[in-house]
Amino acid sequence: MEASVTGVNAATGTAASAAAAAAAAAAASAPNTKRNTQQGRKKSGPKFELTEAQKSDIKEAFDVFDKDCIGYIEVKELKVAIRALGFEPKKEEIKRMIAEIDKDGSGRIAFNDFLHLMTMKMAEKDIKEEILKAFRLFDDDETGKISFKNLKRVARELGETLSDEELREMIDEADLDNDGEVNQEEFLRIMKKTSLY
Repeated sequence: MEASVTGVNAATGTAASAAAAAAAAAAASAPNTKRNTQQGRKKSGPKFELTEAQKSDIKEAFDVFDKDCIGYIEVKELKVAIRALGFEPKKEEIKRMIAEIDKDGSGRIAFNDFLHLMTMKMAEKDIKEEILKAFRLFDDDETGKISFKNLKRVARELGETLSDEELREMIDEADLDNDGEVNQEEFLRIMKKTSLY
């Protein structure tokens, strides 16, 4: 499957590219297949960049809390500032972000740190959206699940010659609830496991 995904960037490519990457991820994670010989897949491709509108939105959200215009917001305001940008971070995630940004324990976050943090959040969101687009390409019958038939069709369209056994192993690897199909959560999990998300 490696040949069909060389240079694929699931984060910034089309949903079809993400589908190819997803198929490669499934092949790489399937146990006991001759294709499961690759080690340490890494994300590749161009770095995620914010649009001017996104940068403006981030600055605006920051400025709402930087009342004195000193270039800092209080750590306690981080969650609300992130929510203002459309994200719903969990408590643990906020704690991790604060530990990452406020290394000196000052209780303040500079704009550049906030911008970096939000760039990472938006990149994650963009990648997830591309992965879900790929899921929808697999799920052409709109059942909310990827069946053996769906996977076989995508492999054929990508020019892959995988045996039915290899395709079933791919489904089995991702299928946590043992219903013989892969739902969105299972699909996201396998993409995360193979470092494509």
